[in-house]
Amino acid sequence: MTSSTTAVQAAPPLWRDMDRAELDRAYDNSGAVSTSAAMLADWTRRSEALRARLPELTGLSYGPRERNRMDIFHSGAAHAPLLVFIHGGYWQRNSRDVFSCMAEGVLAAGIDVAVPGYTLAPAAGLGQIMDEIAAALAWLRQEGPALGLATGQLIVSGWSAGGQLAASAMALPQVDAGLAVSGIFDLEPIRLGTLNDKLGLTPADVQQLSPIHTIRSRAGPLVMAYGTAELPELQRQSVDYAQAWHSAGHDGTLLPLTGDNHFSILEQLAQPGGALAQQVVKLARRS
Repeated sequence: MTSSTTAVQAAPPLWRDMDRAELDRAYDNSGAVSTSAAMLADWTRRSEALRARLPELTGLSYGPRERNRMDIFHSGAAHAPLLVFIHGGYWQRNSRDVFSCMAEGVLAAGIDVAVPGYTLAPAAGLGQIMDEIAAALAWLRQEGPALGLATGQLIVSGWSAGGQLAASAMALPQVDAGLAVSGIFDLEPIRLGTLNDKLGLTPADVQQLSPIHTIRSRAGPLVMAYGTAELPELQRQSVDYAQAWHSAGHDGTLLPLTGDNHFSILEQLAQPGGALAQQVVKLARRS
């Protein structure tokens, strides 16, 4: 007897046995952390306070586009190392204004901090965003000495999507070391999900722009940090990239931070003495 109803076919898996809906949930960092909006609001408030206290080098232009601006904060130390912190938001949201407060933890240790902005998707593709970060780093090395900075160690750091941008910058001649926090190092699962609606990544982009596929022969030491309370896919991204980084013969440290989620982990950078602030200090002291 023929059934009058048709069985609903399960969606085919796209990535590691996940269909598109499951994949989207696997990368929904904001949805996974109920306090994420409150934390972003708190960072925005603290960042406004820091810029009000140290306004002298804020809003500096490093390129021609509207978001090609950066805020720089002097620690007060002569010939200080420089941390460049790149914000996250899946390359399509947030701004540098939210993340000035990430400078607080290392300013207290005598390290200067620059926080660049960049054009967001879909106004810019990921390749252009990466070029903008490279331009920001070149500007710092070229123009920074006249401002009393960027003459010593330069550590590039980024969070989430900014972790991809920081890892991609490791081969640039301006960079001495890096700290990638909860980064995206393989873009294939991003290409397969709804996050790609604005990014427009192609399979060729995945190969050319994913840090895990583009590790260069020249690179300084890199710390790859993640929280043990993050989504499993975010944890896996850091673990897999650390394996690839070590396989390429590079100096690297995989740093799981117990109990931190995708947002709370940044307090380890923002707070003086935090685990990530301490890592920046160690990197800055290496010759």
